[in-house]
Amino acid sequence: MRQILFAGVIGMFLTVVGTPLLIKLLARKGYGQFIRDDGPRGHAGKKGTPTMGGISFILATIIAYALTKVITGSQPTFSGVLVLFLMSGMGLVGYLDDYIKIVKRRSLGLRAKAKMAGQLIVGIAFAVLALQFKDIRGNAPASTKLSFVTDFGWSIGPVLFVVWALFMILAMSNGVNLTDGLDGLATGAAVMVFGAYTFIGVWQFQESCANAQTLTNPNACFEVRDPLDLAIVASALMGACFGFLWWNTSPAKIFMGDTGSLALGGALAGLAICSRTEFLIALLGGLFVLITMSVVIQVGSFKLTGKRVFRMAPLQHHFELKGWSEVLVVVRFWIIQGMCVIVGLGLFYAGWAADK
Repeated sequence: MRQILFAGVIGMFLTVVGTPLLIKLLARKGYGQFIRDDGPRGHAGKKGTPTMGGISFILATIIAYALTKVITGSQPTFSGVLVLFLMSGMGLVGYLDDYIKIVKRRSLGLRAKAKMAGQLIVGIAFAVLALQFKDIRGNAPASTKLSFVTDFGWSIGPVLFVVWALFMILAMSNGVNLTDGLDGLATGAAVMVFGAYTFIGVWQFQESCANAQTLTNPNACFEVRDPLDLAIVASALMGACFGFLWWNTSPAKIFMGDTGSLALGGALAGLAICSRTEFLIALLGGLFVLITMSVVIQVGSFKLTGKRVFRMAPLQHHFELKGWSEVLVVVRFWIIQGMCVIVGLGLFYAGWAADK
């Protein structure tokens, strides 16, 4: 369990210390945030704030994971490395998007088709690789069965699994991207979900089917390939995001940009797939789902009826236009996210206890 502690502390230390250096570098290069003209008026003052801050916690997470392995003398696992690959790959797509916004002075960044192509390439590579590298028990990092607390139902096969994995990756990446509209909102929410996955990984490791002979009830065990390493990755991400939040909270000194939001979404999807809690992520990341649905409802309503349900979408901007301060919106949305995590973990435990 030392590895989990080391990963979290190192990740947090690196972003607390390293993010100011990144802020200075980005400011010197003039890599500042563009602000949409149709956004809330209070956001105009954020123009020019350094963006692409996701570089900070992506690098911190990878370094924290690597240093933890070196310090403890343990070996990386395929599951942990694949989640880091998905995070980094999605972060690279986001970085290209941010870079074009800043250097090319094109507020929308990458063309929609190019951005989607990048996400598909990374997602397909992850999904295909996640079905390889089976351990001695025959478990690959991912399963072709759908899962909630554990796998259930029939196998959907490798082709449909790739489609399903792509849907999850795109949904979570774009969900975090839509949530990243207020200082610290997406970062703080992500910290809570990564904390939940740290707990889930530890619990799955303690109740792993690989240790069935020592369990009081082998029927309630978890068939997950590398649960402890997934907890280490989640802890590194939690620590790195927590440290980044010091600089990202209101008034933000740096924004994560698409570099960070796509990376965090990819990491969340990767953890859900490899820990076999695919449907559970919809609850654990409930705030991201809620904000995404607000956009879907707004667009659908306007196209069908010509009327808007919210004053502005995503949902956080609706409450800003109702007169809530930015900090008030963020804190209340964090409370909602905290409740989602509590309910999600409660269902995770209840699902395990029911099998006993």
